Amino acid sequence: MEAALRAKGADRRFAGEDWVATVGIQARTIRALLATLESIRDTGRVPIRSGDVSVRPDGQVVVRVNPMDQWDRVLFPGWVGEIWLDPEVGIDDLDDHLGSFYTKAGVAEPGVGAVLGAGNVGSIAPLDALHKLFVDGTTVIVKFNPVNEYIGPIFEEVFGDLIEEGFVRTAYGGSEVGFAVAHHPLVTEVHLTGSARTLEALVYGMGPDGAARRAAGQRLLDKPVTSELGNVTPVIVVPGPWRDRDLRFQAEHLATHSKQNDGFTCNAAQVLVLHDGWELKEPFLRELRRVLGRLPARPAYYPGAEERWRRFADSHREVEYLGPVGPGQVPATLLLRVDPDSDHLAFREESFCAVTATVELGGDDAAGFLQRAVEFSNDRLSGDLSASVLVDPATAAELGDRLDAAIAGLRYGATGINVWTAASYGLGTAIWGGYPDHTDGTGSGSGFVHNGRLVDRPQRSVVAAPFRQFPKPAWFVTHRNATRALRRFAEFEAKPGLVRLLRTAAAVLRG
Repeated sequence: MEAALRAKGADRRFAGEDWVATVGIQARTIRALLATLESIRDTGRVPIRSGDVSVRPDGQVVVRVNPMDQWDRVLFPGWVGEIWLDPEVGIDDLDDHLGSFYTKAGVAEPGVGAVLGAGNVGSIAPLDALHKLFVDGTTVIVKFNPVNEYIGPIFEEVFGDLIEEGFVRTAYGGSEVGFAVAHHPLVTEVHLTGSARTLEALVYGMGPDGAARRAAGQRLLDKPVTSELGNVTPVIVVPGPWRDRDLRFQAEHLATHSKQNDGFTCNAAQVLVLHDGWELKEPFLRELRRVLGRLPARPAYYPGAEERWRRFADSHREVEYLGPVGPGQVPATLLLRVDPDSDHLAFREESFCAVTATVELGGDDAAGFLQRAVEFSNDRLSGDLSASVLVDPATAAELGDRLDAAIAGLRYGATGINVWTAASYGLGTAIWGGYPDHTDGTGSGSGFVHNGRLVDRPQRSVVAAPFRQFPKPAWFVTHRNATRALRRFAEFEAKPGLVRLLRTAAAVLRG
């Protein structure tokens, strides 16, 4: 934790972010994988019960993967996490697509997987390595990103036994080292978390020669490559009869989408999609401004953040800065009322800092708006990694099957209903990756990671949570006791028990 704070130039007020995003999520994913592997060892099956399996009206099979145990029912009350399978998988075929690496002979060849880690969140490279080792079944070499290579020695200590036995190797350096690792003849497959530009350089080479090879479809890297390439993440706010406490809660929720890790996340709220006739639109935006404007300032540690922020801020006339503006700082920034029919920068590129564009769409009612919002998100925004929908219970009940159809219509690898899509990343049992049916070239990449229940042919994950939660989630950027609560959460996930659960709950209640 000390290394993370030093690298980010942050003080201890922000340590909770790394307790959950680096330590807690890794411990939780290991716990999910271990439970699955122990079930296969003892019973020959992945621990998915018949009651966890359902079939949608169109025949698509859905597997509920969260809550994964009795502890989750306390930690995440009312949360439901699902994996929707490839539509070609029928209910009678499901058993053939669960844990195949362990339950079916001859489904995988031995190999070496190269993991090229991301620099923003400390758990990404270790979790990608876990996936390669225990889901894909390869040995692995991990190349750490220079931005957060401080996790390397810690990784080497935690994975020490696997390194000693020859299953894991590590590498350090910049893009030239990543290129050499990926192209090494012993490496049989590659997984990258980064940008589309990095992927293209890796596969086709750099400069004019690389561009020419890409245009001709001539790959330099002729081996399987999976990737997670980020996203312009939409948050669709379905109009409804929100109360004042709903406005406050969802403003804090959305502020967390934007400012957790200072916005240096691939699923930060990039485009806020609002109904132009919603009578609570302005009260909600006022509450959001209030919350964002009160957050403490912090250094913009990620390389290029100030330049990217300035380019986005200069791209629009109606701009609001919610926080101090100065050298080394990037305030939360709203680009207001961006034309939904334009080809705006905020629709085409991920800012990778706390910039959120607002878009207002019409619609005779909530259903009409929601349909337009889904079409806008699918067709106008770059990427297909993650999208969130906020909808109150009364409106959800009124929408009925139309809400379900809208969720099904969103072409994203992770969809959060009343929850930030970081839940799909962090639950351990869900999957994380772009939607497999790309409509804009590479989309948000290909393949998926995490998947603690070893579902072989997933299409997407969908996580739903209550519209308003009590107590306030400790991962909210407005939680007053976040560092202590999230440290205790990480300790619980590492070794679950009643005492640790009660200590976690007591800390969360003080938020």
